[in-house]
Amino acid sequence: VQLVESGGGSVQNGGSLRLSCAIPGFSLDDYAIGWFRQAPGKEREVVSCIANRDGDTYYLGSVKDRFTISSDTTLNTVYLQMNNLNPEDTAIYYCATDLSASLYTLIYGSPEAVNYWGQGTQVTVSS
Repeated sequence: VQLVESGGGSVQNGGSLRLSCAIPGFSLDDYAIGWFRQAPGKEREVVSCIANRDGDTYYLGSVKDRFTISSDTTLNTVYLQMNNLNPEDTAIYYCATDLSASLYTLIYGSPEAVNYWGQGTQVTVSS
């Protein structure tokens, strides 16, 4: 399973970016996909997840109402629309899956429990 992120970049405080996670040759219909981020000197944290089987979603508290996760299963792509970005959002963003239909491991498990990761895309927000 190959995950390819894109859409990162540098924006000013209050700006927007849309990240894409393409998973070629893989059917998203039955699986949960998560977006994680890791800032310098900090642990990797889950930002948002989507369970494509039932549409259930999860958001980290600090991004709720600013970020929106969505899937286009026809394109095998998961998106993370990020609005009203602030410098605390600066990090490398990764998409990942453990090939489970459930959000549980993505939300509550350690990153080591998630099997498949993209290479990451840098998001930098300047004040």
